[in-house]
Amino acid sequence: MANYRTPGVYLEPIFLKRETRLETGVPGFVGFANRPVNTPVPLHRKDEFETRFAAAAGSYLGDAVTGFFDNGGVRCYVVGADPDPATDSATALIAALETLGPLTDVDLVAAPDAVSLEDEDAAAFVQRAVLEHCAHHGDRLAILDALHGATTAKVLAQRSALTIGQAEPINAALYHPWLTVGSPGGDLRSVPPSGHVAGIFARTDARVGVFKAPANEVVVGALDLDLFVGGDAQGELNPAGVNCLRALPGRSIRVFGARTLSRQEEWRYVSVRRLVLTLRRWLDRHMMFATFEPNGPRLWVRIRRELTIYLTQLWQDGGLAGATPDEAFFVKCDVETNPPENRENGGVVTEIGLAPSVPSEFIVVRIVQRETPGVRDGSDTSLTP
Repeated sequence: MANYRTPGVYLEPIFLKRETRLETGVPGFVGFANRPVNTPVPLHRKDEFETRFAAAAGSYLGDAVTGFFDNGGVRCYVVGADPDPATDSATALIAALETLGPLTDVDLVAAPDAVSLEDEDAAAFVQRAVLEHCAHHGDRLAILDALHGATTAKVLAQRSALTIGQAEPINAALYHPWLTVGSPGGDLRSVPPSGHVAGIFARTDARVGVFKAPANEVVVGALDLDLFVGGDAQGELNPAGVNCLRALPGRSIRVFGARTLSRQEEWRYVSVRRLVLTLRRWLDRHMMFATFEPNGPRLWVRIRRELTIYLTQLWQDGGLAGATPDEAFFVKCDVETNPPENRENGGVVTEIGLAPSVPSEFIVVRIVQRETPGVRDGSDTSLTP
């Protein structure tokens, strides 16, 4: 306390710190590198990759990092896998993948070098391991690449094979086709799209939030697509949950899909799934205070209050549907959710219900033709929207 000498009222300015925002759009990239190996390295600029890694020949790891930062990414982790020919390549990638497990700020995972493997079965093995990794940790989503130069039928077969035996919901999205990018030497090369797409995830997160579908966004740094994807091809791929990159006349190259690989309709959209995954991460970070507290009405009120504040802000930001907070969500933590037998076992149960905003994937415009008043023979064919 200050040493005040004269009785009176004194002004003491206090600067409150804002609550740290839960960071999203932070990917973990896995690919081949000569050094370091099996060590997650955080990067904040694309030129850090060349100074901190010795990329292996034929690896797409550097392209993924460049595409990420060019498209609005702020921070990522990179894990190098052992490129030694004596080592099984698929096993090396999976070993590197597992080092991402303890990181609590990673919410996206991509393994662009999975599709660099010549054996398509090995590529599928690695991508399925990425799906299992995301399912096990429950707080991250996989960004997968379609096979290079794959036809529509082949992409559909790849999509089907990936999800066989996988538990729902599937925390993954698949993107097709590859991108054509430039190199410092002026040559053109084809690269998997996952790095660029991860940057778009980070860009839309920063501009709007995780509830914004990362689609209808320009792919910065892409000069062309490896394959042309027309409306008919997307008409087959989109219902299967394959997100297409399209070259749209006058609108550049854009990500034109926002679906997951989940077969459950409620988890169809990337934005909806990521909203719930982010809520789980928020709960892990902010609800730890409830551990070892007396399990009674005082604790239940505090839990309801903390969750209501967070979800109200999410609704105000546009992440939840409904005209009022009551229509957007509910939080229930009381004697009904916590009967005596549950409390005796040391558990506190809270039920949360959400009404996520769903992206406007299909825009329907109806044009109605009607007879002009006073004209009976139908010769007037003016259209009124």
